[in-house]
Amino acid sequence: MALGERSRALSFPGEQARGDIPLMMRHAISPSSPWQEWQGLGGWNLYFLGKLALLWTGYLNFHPLPNLVFVAFLLLPLPRPTWRRIRHWVALPLGFALLYHDTWLPGIDSIMSQGGQVLSFSLAYWLELMNRFINWEMVGVGFVMLVAYLFLAQWLRFTPWIVLALAWLWMAPQLDTLLPASKVVAKSAETGAPAEQQEIEQQIDESAPPTNENLTAYLNDFYAEEQGRRVSFPAKLPSDAAPFDVLIINICSLAWSDVEASELTTHPVWRHFDIFFNNFNSATSYSGPASIRLLRASCGQPSHEDLYVAAPRQCLLMENLAALGFEQQVAMDHSGAFGNYLKGLGEYVGLQVTPMSTERLPHDLASFDGEPVYRDDALFRRWLDRRSESQARRNVTFFNLIGLHDGNRYVANRQPAPYKSRLRTQLDQLDRFLSELATSGRRVAVLVVPEHGAALAGDRMQMSGLRDIPSPAITQVPAGVALIGTREPHQKTRYVDAPSSYLAISELVSRLVGGNWFDKEQIDWTALLDGLPETPSVAENQGSIVIQYQGQYYIRLGKGEWVPYPR
Repeated sequence: MALGERSRALSFPGEQARGDIPLMMRHAISPSSPWQEWQGLGGWNLYFLGKLALLWTGYLNFHPLPNLVFVAFLLLPLPRPTWRRIRHWVALPLGFALLYHDTWLPGIDSIMSQGGQVLSFSLAYWLELMNRFINWEMVGVGFVMLVAYLFLAQWLRFTPWIVLALAWLWMAPQLDTLLPASKVVAKSAETGAPAEQQEIEQQIDESAPPTNENLTAYLNDFYAEEQGRRVSFPAKLPSDAAPFDVLIINICSLAWSDVEASELTTHPVWRHFDIFFNNFNSATSYSGPASIRLLRASCGQPSHEDLYVAAPRQCLLMENLAALGFEQQVAMDHSGAFGNYLKGLGEYVGLQVTPMSTERLPHDLASFDGEPVYRDDALFRRWLDRRSESQARRNVTFFNLIGLHDGNRYVANRQPAPYKSRLRTQLDQLDRFLSELATSGRRVAVLVVPEHGAALAGDRMQMSGLRDIPSPAITQVPAGVALIGTREPHQKTRYVDAPSSYLAISELVSRLVGGNWFDKEQIDWTALLDGLPETPSVAENQGSIVIQYQGQYYIRLGKGEWVPYPR
């Protein structure tokens, strides 16, 4: 590196005296040309060095051009000291805003959409989030970088190298445009085939290179394909069909990554399941959208924006069952008020059923906004008691459980409730409930379909508990089906390895109600499971999309460019 910048290593542009200019440069400057007094970045070098280090380790969604513009703003020579001081103060908020723009943190659109919910967080939860946000290891690395910079700046000029690095980061992708254009993904097969024919459909083409244009075309083809997919339910039940209930248990904050991090992959509850989806995508990382997607599972996967348009009746899973004589019921371990959760289900999936009363149910937990979270074992027991009193031959109940949600606290001491402890408790309670159903003599198809994960471990893009980006660690959830009360005893779990989502759940329910599976001496598992609809991995929140293409995950924030998901 060139020599210089020996003094005022942390001064900002405009704070260096003319005497600091290297001797070899002074001949080019005259009192009559103040605009030629070029100075270095000073302390802003450390800002950009830190950014480059974060980019190298995968912690930034770096935007080279805005950073180059910011550097130009800082380097532009200004003739008056007052102007330089003004620039110094203006640069501080600009630098902070640019740093935020370069992070993976939630965008303005996401913050605005979640603003009302965020304001309802308790003070204790806010403090917990702030403590998580501080990465002490990165603070230590930053301190070392600061000392190293102060030491080396006695001899080295950092500014030219910072400018060259930023220029290269901006120019390198532009050089790709000089190469022959990559072929854009071809349009996929004709849409409109029913779900039971999906096994013969062609998959959306993934042969083109993963350029920005090709990934966008792939996403557009995916949504176009999904618009034509439907699950057909029988017009009426078979005359010899044995009546049974359908329980849809929608659990908040439970992904495979959370189960693994909690070391509960061998919990006894998993032995109850006859069917497990090893590659099930919840398609979102927020509760409201996840429940809407589940309850409109009889149609293909819509975009996030299209979720908030009333769905056609044939898309609604519970309505399809109600048309066949199933009594509808809703049970939740919370009020459904937060985020207008229950209101949204009524508006967008037509769920107008009054939830089962939680009056006098015990609760050991309070949610992040202070609302009681009722015990799931008590909720299950109340449902079973009410079901025993009902005269309905068939029932479909939608359970929504939030005991695993981030920020839940113990009521007794108001201390944070560890996730692993809560998960073990919930799995224990679900295990007992499934065992009780098995001894009750009832015929029940239990569908466990979690909303999304808890982001327990976090990654380079999001700290633990943050779910603004629907990463695969959050959207790959343990979805399974337990057929309780069949004549054939439960023997082993069958696994579906194909990429699956809600359409496969609806198709499976359609096959269950369309046949007399509970009364068969031996269930034809091949007929029940073969050809279930496959769905490529696409997950979306407002302002962020994650897709899997050629075995690699890619992410797009807002209207930005596609980038590989950091590992």
